[in-house]
Amino acid sequence: MDQISNLFAKTKKKIDSPDKNVSREFQQYGYDIAVKLNDIAHKALYIKLAKTQPRSRIELALQFVLDYPNARSKGKLFMYKMRELKSTETT
Repeated sequence: MDQISNLFAKTKKKIDSPDKNVSREFQQYGYDIAVKLNDIAHKALYIKLAKTQPRSRIELALQFVLDYPNARSKGKLFMYKMRELKSTETT
């Protein structure tokens, strides 16, 4: 009986884990960004950004947002800073 309960515990842990479908590093990185910004609903966007955008640009935008403790929409602020950084790099 102990083995069955142990098996159920392992299965529940795997189901509850946010990493159950993560197979690449950029997916985990994008998910971590979504958690830090408290914007889990748009985690696919952050995963795509982690895959396609330079890490340095993402880190700068993330640090900019995290320095604003009272921001109402951290996701919106993050995307604003990403756009700003992209435009300054191209000009």
